Amino acid sequence: MPIFDLSGTQLTGYRSDVTPPPGLQAFWDETITQARAEGWEPTVERVDTGLRLVDTYDVTFSGFGGDPIRAWYHRPAGTDAELPIVVRYQGYGGGRGHPHQVGIWPLAGYACLEMDTRGQGSGHTPGDTADPAGSLPAHPGYLTRGILDPETYYYRRVFTDGVRAVDCARTLPGVDADRVSVAGGSQGGGISLAVAGLVPDLTAVLPDVPFLSDFRRASQLATEDPYLELAGYLAVHRGHLEQVFATLAHFDVSVLARTATAPALFSVGLMDPVCPPSTVYAAYNAYGGRKEIRVYPYNEHEGGQSFHELAQLSWLADVMPVHVAGPTAGSDRRS
Repeated sequence: MPIFDLSGTQLTGYRSDVTPPPGLQAFWDETITQARAEGWEPTVERVDTGLRLVDTYDVTFSGFGGDPIRAWYHRPAGTDAELPIVVRYQGYGGGRGHPHQVGIWPLAGYACLEMDTRGQGSGHTPGDTADPAGSLPAHPGYLTRGILDPETYYYRRVFTDGVRAVDCARTLPGVDADRVSVAGGSQGGGISLAVAGLVPDLTAVLPDVPFLSDFRRASQLATEDPYLELAGYLAVHRGHLEQVFATLAHFDVSVLARTATAPALFSVGLMDPVCPPSTVYAAYNAYGGRKEIRVYPYNEHEGGQSFHELAQLSWLADVMPVHVAGPTAGSDRRS
C-alpha cells in the first residue's frame, strides 16, 4: 500500500485537535477508585505447560466492577528472585492465548503478565474473560459498544482492567513491585498508553502501532477495521455524531497520554491502513514523558515485528535492566 497520510515534517509536527473534556480527571479518578474498592485478592495457580525454561501461572484478578479478569503470569524458570515485570495487553479481537504461548519477555529474564481482554478472544488468539455488561445497539465488533455515554462505553471497562492488571502485577510472588512496565501492539498499544496516563509510577511504556488515538481522523482515513466500525455506526446513526466524539474524548489516548511520565518507545508503520500514521503521531507528540519512536517507512500494521522486538529488548534493558542470571540447562521446577 502506498503512503496515503501525512509525511515528513507534517507527521512529526502533527497534533490532534481533540481536547480533554470537562471533568476528565475526576471521571477517571472515580472510575479507578471504585474499581479498587470493589476489588478482591487475585488467585494464582501453577500450570504445567510442558515448557522447561518458563514457569507459568493462571491468574484471575479483579477488574472493572469487580469482574474477574484472566491472565497468564510467565517468569523464567530456575529463579526465585524478585524480577521486573512487563504487563502486556492484547491486540484487537485476541485473548491471552494458550499457556504455552510465551513471548520474548520471560526469555529475556523479565516476568510478564499477559492480560486477557474482556469479551474478546475469538479472533487471532483465544481468550477466557467475559464482559458481563451489555449495551445499546452497536456496530459489530467492540469499538461502538455503549458509545453514547462515557459511563457505559466498552473501553472504560477495558482501560480500568488494564490499570487493575498493573495493581495485580505488583502483588504477584517474585515481582519487584517498583519496576513495572506496560506493552502491547495495536489495541494493546492503545491500552498501554491509556494506562500510562492513569498510573503515575510506571517504569516504561512500549506501545507498538497504537490504536484508539485521534478517533475522528482515524475513522476518516483508515481503510481497514476496526476504525471502520466507527464509520459504519455513524453512517447509520447520523444524529449521534457529536455525542459519539464527546464520549470518545474520554478514551482517546492522544488525550490520556498527555499526563504520562514514564519513558516510552513507540513504533509506527507509514503505510498502515489500520492505524493511520498521523493518529500514531497524535499520541506520540502528545505523550508527556521522555519518548522515542521507531519508524518503518514501507510497513503497514505489522510495523517492525521481529526487527522492532530487537529494538525493544535493547531499549528496555537500559530502562529496566534485569540483573538475575537465567535458569541452568535442563532445570525443571515443576511442582
